[in-house]
Amino acid sequence: MCIFFITFVGFLCAHRCSRTLVQRICIMKIALIGYGKMGRMIESVALSREHEIVCVIDPLTSPQTFDSPAFRSANVAIEFTRPEAAEQNIRAALAQGVPVVSGTTGWDVAALQASLNTQRSTLNELPGVIWSSNYSIGVNILFAVNKYLAQLLHNTGGYQPSITEVHHIHKLDAPSGTAKTLAENISQTLFSKEGDNTRINGECVGNVPITSIREGEVPGIHEVRWESEADILTLRHEAKSRQGFALGAVMAAEWLRGKTGWHSMTEVLGLEK
Repeated sequence: MCIFFITFVGFLCAHRCSRTLVQRICIMKIALIGYGKMGRMIESVALSREHEIVCVIDPLTSPQTFDSPAFRSANVAIEFTRPEAAEQNIRAALAQGVPVVSGTTGWDVAALQASLNTQRSTLNELPGVIWSSNYSIGVNILFAVNKYLAQLLHNTGGYQPSITEVHHIHKLDAPSGTAKTLAENISQTLFSKEGDNTRINGECVGNVPITSIREGEVPGIHEVRWESEADILTLRHEAKSRQGFALGAVMAAEWLRGKTGWHSMTEVLGLEK
């Protein structure tokens, strides 16, 4: 049995995303929604890029509110909170005319997008919104490679995909939003005619088994395994810290400034087809 490990580096679509990543950064006023470990890391990255934090919304650490001049002065808000609070936070920010970058997982994002679409004649009337299950540049390259590999194997046959994700013990949702995105992308390519049947920890998400492991303070490991009788192909991304997620979120905020409607990290990084 032969095992191939594909390590992710920035070669994939580099010619597409380079122009996006090097565009001139304009100084922004940023509001933080959520001031936990991710909020603090985002603050550090934003300040290092010379942005200004004008408001912090967090019931445990700050008395500031959405309905305040400070919040409304923000060019964009970055939201990392809890699944049960995410939709309300996004709606509250949009009501104040502030675009939102959201990274909270474990809630029904599609339902919010559909709801906003029915409330307005078009999503383009909204202040800009970006939601992603993962803002790491490396993970978004992983998403692109995973989609491409699924397409390559679609007609080949003989390979069965599975996903393993490992995170710290404090993570609230399982499987991770990233693992779900990987599974959904595979399922849409390979199993679109067989219905939604993915297994989570022994039960099925789009015909793609997902195993979730919670241990220690692991920032995040995602591994996609494609196994046949002859060999195994493994796609793996391992985060060293939360800094990569924070950097991606701040870059998304920089890209979103002045835009309206619903967007994705695929657009931010120039990875769309």
